Amino acid sequence: MVEKLRLMAVHAHPDDESSKGAATMAKYVAEGHDVMVVTLTGGERGSILNPAMDRPDVLENMTELRREEMAEAAKILGVQHRWLGYVDSGLPEGDPLPPLPEGCFALVPLEESTEKLVEVIRDFKPHVIVTYDENGGYPHPDHIRCHEVSVAAFDSAGDPERFPDAGDPWSPLKLYYTHGFSRKRLVVTHEALEARGMESPFKEWLSRWDEGKGDVADRVTSRIECGEYFPVRDDALRAHATQIDPNSRWFFIPLELQQEIWPWEDYELARSLVDTTLPEDDLFAGIREKVNV
Repeated sequence: MVEKLRLMAVHAHPDDESSKGAATMAKYVAEGHDVMVVTLTGGERGSILNPAMDRPDVLENMTELRREEMAEAAKILGVQHRWLGYVDSGLPEGDPLPPLPEGCFALVPLEESTEKLVEVIRDFKPHVIVTYDENGGYPHPDHIRCHEVSVAAFDSAGDPERFPDAGDPWSPLKLYYTHGFSRKRLVVTHEALEARGMESPFKEWLSRWDEGKGDVADRVTSRIECGEYFPVRDDALRAHATQIDPNSRWFFIPLELQQEIWPWEDYELARSLVDTTLPEDDLFAGIREKVNV
């Protein structure tokens, strides 16, 4: 009997799981593997980004609504879901930046939040963990803290001397960072749209891109072909109705075009306790053989 493989995706807020690696998760679920999303905060301080939902009754019930949206997205993706239970830190704005609100996730001591995530890891026993890189994908304090907690938990979960009250040790075998918005991907998409006489939503974005900062595409080691599951990804995104405007650029590019020019989701292998060969086309590369000997 072939053992099910297990993947855990660790995200800062509800909706992050649907905008980063969702098609990959849906693909592995369809293959019969177990996938869990761990959401570290409730997203309570997220802005309402869908004009149709920008109403007083929505704002008053944001916490409850975001939990309902997350439950629906998890159902669409076919994944298990856990809340870690922390409070959204919000995205500070202004010059100078205001202090983070007391009690928010980004201010919780790293040891505390790491132990809580280690407990979930030891319970679910993932072979692979996916999270953000050191920049958080973008510099939201919760995304950066998510990276820090995920890396610390990956390194601690298999150590019997770390957090002995958090369950029996379990060592995940691989850690990946998601890389969704590379310049390379935007350029390919922009050029494909213009070549077909279509308006590109990325023209201004690319004109303001500071090429001196490099491109995360150069860090990609692993590319998962999952275009077949882009419709599932989009349905999960739409489930987050307070955050996702169905008329936004998320949905401007025809699915058929996306599946033709960039039918992948991109990752960077950050840690591996198994032998693998780069580039990869499977997050479980090197694990399938080890688990199912």
